[in-house]
Amino acid sequence: MAKFLVKKILAMIPMLLAISAMVFFALELTPTDPINYLISPDMASSAGNIEALRESLGLNDPAIIRYFRWLFNLIRGDFGYSIISGTSIREIIMLRLPATLELALVSLVLSTIIGIGIGLLSAINQNGWIDYVGRVMGVVGISIPQFFFGIVVIQIFAIQFGWLPFGSRMAPGQTAFFDRLHFMVLPAFTMAIAMTAALLRYTRNSMLDVLNKDYIKLARSKGIPEWKVYLKHAFRTALRPVLVILIFRLPILIGGSIVIESVFSWPGIGSVILSSISAGDYPVIMVTTLLVAAAILISSIFVDIATALLDPRVRFE
Repeated sequence: MAKFLVKKILAMIPMLLAISAMVFFALELTPTDPINYLISPDMASSAGNIEALRESLGLNDPAIIRYFRWLFNLIRGDFGYSIISGTSIREIIMLRLPATLELALVSLVLSTIIGIGIGLLSAINQNGWIDYVGRVMGVVGISIPQFFFGIVVIQIFAIQFGWLPFGSRMAPGQTAFFDRLHFMVLPAFTMAIAMTAALLRYTRNSMLDVLNKDYIKLARSKGIPEWKVYLKHAFRTALRPVLVILIFRLPILIGGSIVIESVFSWPGIGSVILSSISAGDYPVIMVTTLLVAAAILISSIFVDIATALLDPRVRFE
């Protein structure tokens, strides 16, 4: 297993280099100029001041030189500084990433319990009322955009009834997790809806496929209790494709939280990505994009490990 992990980690290096190069040179093609966000109206009238500012930031150097300069600094552990705010990118990530991880993990746990649970019950009670309800939930959850759900729950639970807050992560002076849990209910529920729908459909279809296998019929013919057939024999096999979706969802939740964080004014990494793209803050965009890409590649390693643990036929080769 150690040899397998080393090979996978080494294979990530050229992938991350390719991703960083593609993102960097794609940003070069965008019309946004970060200088426009830095100069005052007085400076805009002087071309000399603008050129001096560009020279001080290294923006006049060729793109290939700026890319390798950024890459060498990154290898040394220097993430650089935001062009717009001048803040260390490392500080920005350390400040904002915990909020996004917190929201993503709560959404992941919530959607996993509900999605796999209802999907399992739908497969066991095929064509029953639970199955029909589950299928409707799956279609609705996948079809309707997350921002629409967010606006609806804000209107109902925050504005109309005033049961839950929105627009922040915590109240002043409340730093404990359970003290700020009520701030997380609406954004976590909204983020979990689409994932719940996907897990529900995958679990149901995977279970139905496994329940038609010959070894399930053999287990039933031996008189094994139905609950044991479902949970011990069928569910473990059906869990493999569901687990792939589940593990890959965490980095997608981190990178895809931009919409939810914008709707609920959640102070996470998603809002940093959005503001950086709007302002053309290239160093922040590069580091955050590479962070999400690394999370996705690491998730692929966890998928291989989990598949091998669930299926004895798979080996770390």
